[in-house]
Amino acid sequence: MEIRGKVHEIGDVQQVTDTFKKRDLIVQYAENPQFVEYIRFEATQDRTTLFDNLSVGDEVEVSFNLRGRPWTNRDGVTSYFNSLVAWRVAKVTSEPVAGGAQSASNSQSFTPPPTVDISAEDGKDDDLPF
Repeated sequence: MEIRGKVHEIGDVQQVTDTFKKRDLIVQYAENPQFVEYIRFEATQDRTTLFDNLSVGDEVEVSFNLRGRPWTNRDGVTSYFNSLVAWRVAKVTSEPVAGGAQSASNSQSFTPPPTVDISAEDGKDDDLPF
């Protein structure tokens, strides 16, 4: 899965146990600008470095896996938890790379077609119905 958004917060690396560490990334996701969502992604172990080159305000595309697991408390009540585990984060740029090619992180961006001058043949009648 992938989403695009803006970096809102970058957490510190948390050493949870002697052998397990994690780090959070909060991304502003504005599919509908009236209702901005703040999505928490996590990276674990060696992937905690994924967020090292990011800054608050960067536009990013996050590739992630959705994980879910049950947890049963002492009273026997089971709760379910979801995690969004990031495995790739790419900055989204709108600037072309040398040679006119676009960067891989921007391969889905919209490039408008070239402008066409429709008045180049003056004197010919336009037979379009509108």
